[in-house]
Amino acid sequence: MSNHPHRPKLRQEQTQQAAQQSETDQETQARQEQAALEFAQAEDLIRHDASKTEVPASLPRRLQESIAREPKPARPWWRRWLGEAG
Repeated sequence: MSNHPHRPKLRQEQTQQAAQQSETDQETQARQEQAALEFAQAEDLIRHDASKTEVPASLPRRLQESIAREPKPARPWWRRWLGEAG
C-alpha cells in the first residue's frame, strides 16, 4: 500500500478544479468578446448577426412551399369594373 492513500483523490480534485477554471476562463473571454461589439445602427447589428448565423439547408424549399400555398391576389377593382380579363 502507498504511504499517501489520498494522492489519487487529490489529483482528481486538482484536475476537476483545472477544468472548471478553464471553463470559467472561456466563458469570461466569450463575454468580453460579446461586450466589445458596438454597432452604430441596428442594421449593422443585423448584418453582423446574419454573417454569423447559418441558414438551414431546408429553408429555400420550405419558403417555396409556403409561397405556393398563398392565395392568388384578387383582380384589381378597376379591372373588374371595366370587365377586363386578367
